[in-house]
Amino acid sequence: MTLSPNFPKTGLLQLPPQQLPAPTLTLEEPMHTLVLASASPRRRELLAQAGFQFRVLPANIPEHVLPGEDPQAYVTRLALQKAQAIHLALAPTEPGVIVLGADTTVVIDDHILGKPADAPDPIAEATRMLRLLSGRTHRVMTGIALVSSSGSHSTAEITSVDFAPLTDADIAAYVATGEPMDKAGAYAIQGLAARWIPRIHGCYFNVVGLPIARVADLLANHAQ
Repeated sequence: MTLSPNFPKTGLLQLPPQQLPAPTLTLEEPMHTLVLASASPRRRELLAQAGFQFRVLPANIPEHVLPGEDPQAYVTRLALQKAQAIHLALAPTEPGVIVLGADTTVVIDDHILGKPADAPDPIAEATRMLRLLSGRTHRVMTGIALVSSSGSHSTAEITSVDFAPLTDADIAAYVATGEPMDKAGAYAIQGLAARWIPRIHGCYFNVVGLPIARVADLLANHAQ
């Protein structure tokens, strides 16, 4: 069944869009400025969607895995290092700044799956990753960290994701769209790959790239 764009809206109060102010949230202390230390458009969109006021200043740090480092420690470390790098640059002129760092990875069989675009052969890497995920459950981990002049706090969110079985044709067609290339684990739950994800266990926004509720809790605790 499809809905016509002109279907009746009986009983609903219709207001012109310009009369509906966008909701915003501010930090408890007006002197504080929130900075997102990430170039991810998905994290930027999620923060804005949740009403946070912030600006973006991406951090550029090495993202290699340390010897013996487990996936949760890895994403938490990167999130903290991103936030620390930007805070170090801003603090001398903006003493009240609070910097949010984040890093997301996909984990299966305790192996970290990064972005295919970072591999020498992105198409082959995306194909390999999707074959690993096909018909199985994997974990998505996002490390988040806040750094300010009062100190730092960091944590991680973990969501389990069930993936339907994929045929070679499914994988080839999806890879050809280009969507997997800049995504950890070679897929976007909010994009075309949604058709292969029957269920998740945990925070959906974490899989997109930023666990908003956990970020809000971290900000609230950090301000105390």
